[in-house]
Amino acid sequence: MAVKPKTATSACLAAAAAHGDLQIAGAALLAAAGALRGDGAAVPLRGVPPPRPHRHLHRPHGPLPPLLPLPCRPPHFPPQLPAPHLNSSGDNMGEGSGAGLLRSRALPAISARSRSLPAASPAWGRSALFRFAGSRCLSTSTSTGSEDDDEGDLPPKAPSSDPEHVGRVCAAIADVIAAGADANLEAALSALSLPLSEALVLAVLDRFKHAHKPSRRFFQWAAASDVFAHTPLTYCKMVHILGKARQFETMVALVQEMGKAGTLCMDAFKISIKSFAAAGEIKNAVGVFEMMKVHGFEDGVESFNCLLVALAQEGLGKEAAQVFGRMHDRYTPDLCTYTALMLAWCNARNLVEAGRVWNEMLDKGMKPDVVVHNTMIEGLLRGQRRPEAVKMFDLMKAKGPSPNVRTYTMLIRNHCKRGKMDMAMRCFEEMQEGGCQPDVATYTCFLVGYGNAKRMDRVTAMLEEMTQKGCPPDGRAYNALIKLLTNRKMPDDAVRIYKKMISKGLEPTIHTYNMIMKSYFLGGRNYSMGCAVWDEMHRKGICPDGNSYTVFINGHIRHGRPEEACKFIEEMIQKGMKAPQIDYNKFAADFSKAGKPDILFELAQKVKFTGKFDEYNVFHQWGERMRSRVKQTVPNQTSEQGQDAVRL
Repeated sequence: MAVKPKTATSACLAAAAAHGDLQIAGAALLAAAGALRGDGAAVPLRGVPPPRPHRHLHRPHGPLPPLLPLPCRPPHFPPQLPAPHLNSSGDNMGEGSGAGLLRSRALPAISARSRSLPAASPAWGRSALFRFAGSRCLSTSTSTGSEDDDEGDLPPKAPSSDPEHVGRVCAAIADVIAAGADANLEAALSALSLPLSEALVLAVLDRFKHAHKPSRRFFQWAAASDVFAHTPLTYCKMVHILGKARQFETMVALVQEMGKAGTLCMDAFKISIKSFAAAGEIKNAVGVFEMMKVHGFEDGVESFNCLLVALAQEGLGKEAAQVFGRMHDRYTPDLCTYTALMLAWCNARNLVEAGRVWNEMLDKGMKPDVVVHNTMIEGLLRGQRRPEAVKMFDLMKAKGPSPNVRTYTMLIRNHCKRGKMDMAMRCFEEMQEGGCQPDVATYTCFLVGYGNAKRMDRVTAMLEEMTQKGCPPDGRAYNALIKLLTNRKMPDDAVRIYKKMISKGLEPTIHTYNMIMKSYFLGGRNYSMGCAVWDEMHRKGICPDGNSYTVFINGHIRHGRPEEACKFIEEMIQKGMKAPQIDYNKFAADFSKAGKPDILFELAQKVKFTGKFDEYNVFHQWGERMRSRVKQTVPNQTSEQGQDAVRL
């Protein structure tokens, strides 16, 4: 049961209910989040105009529907289907741009070290698979670009390095990027004369993890120095950066280099498999897996499950089934194997095949545990099959395994997403009555749900309850609050939540800055504060990604600053990123007014010299469009002038 809010907050909420003022409710939310001073005033922000009034609150009311309206009976699964067979032609095995890379690049033999996956423990063994984020829970989320940069597949981080040394190196790299692609980065780095260490290299690579070109040049410069030799940690970090950028030829060459240096480890295979799977290049993902056995690494069922989980998390159900059908004779599938295969079909939104895998698992005499049930329930919820999900939930309560906090959180999230907050609260109460305590993810669902329903009083109450229950908001919860405020066009309040997040020792993500920056540029129309967020992001050592540049460049274009926008487009391309999705019509029109109608053709030629032919095509095509529009406009203007002359 949610606790009652404190007296001071209740007064604010009462006023909000009486006057319908969202600004008052926002002040109560800030107070609950701790973003107000002791005297009740908001934490001051430099250069921020006074707050504007906002829209009225709308709090729908209605009867409480029952939580589980359906009777408890075993779920009905589809009849078993014939097992899929592998297409011999390999048409569905991923003919991506990197296909065939692994056939022509054999890794050299290495010494036997770290040749097996961690041993599985009885309760949490499957979380060791690939160390993917949430792999134990086998989340059905198919997003590869989550709000948080997923680096769960990387080895543990080394001790922190000297921030001053990291700042100097990063400043030197940034200066070289600003000077142009032909600047001598190696000379600038050598002039610093700083001691190289594993921690320093990891910190610098993390700063430029979205910019593979400067990261690669720094990595090569460090390798060429006489005082430092790359370790498995630094190699894996670089492999991860290249895989994220889909620079697969360079990534494979780096894995080759690891083999020659005797530093090839299991994590390099894991990262490579996940990178190929994310790009849909299944042949290369399987090729990396096959390579493990060649070089003495264990390729048992645990490693096979890693491959299936990588495919499953990308929603490649058909491809995962093909790999399973081709290799299941080599390994004895276990419960995790079938769970990964079922996850793949759930992410592919093919619940018929997911049910077939469930039935096959039962026929093999396996007993589904809570992870298997959660995987199926989430797949049913995402596939708009809520009645079947509720039936399985009832079956878990009646016959086991007992639902855990994730099971309840999935149902609560679904209720909140559908706007059924009363049903979500009933599920929340039932969860606590059953002895299952909510976690931060559970409360975050309520923050988002009540926020979307514009019930700021309930958001505040939930924040207070989180603190009283010893479950303070984490980074994701704060990001949810920031998103809530930015969607309401309240960027100043979002910055106050951000400041409170920092004071609590929580690290903001790139998504945090992108949301606030976009809110200032587009919603608040405050150019100076949008640029201040960009500067703050750099000061905190956060590497801008493609979305950051797109928001920042669009902000410049929107506020009539095409020259600055052009500068950052060039910087983005020099870092190895793709061309941004911006308003090219306004961009080119502003330059035409300034006497530079061919700016897009100039950008096209610049990126062509750097070998970015896809970006060259984008700029060139937009340039041709603008040129054709000018040609169509000129004759019309001429004819109108002629008609005016005749009238005279």
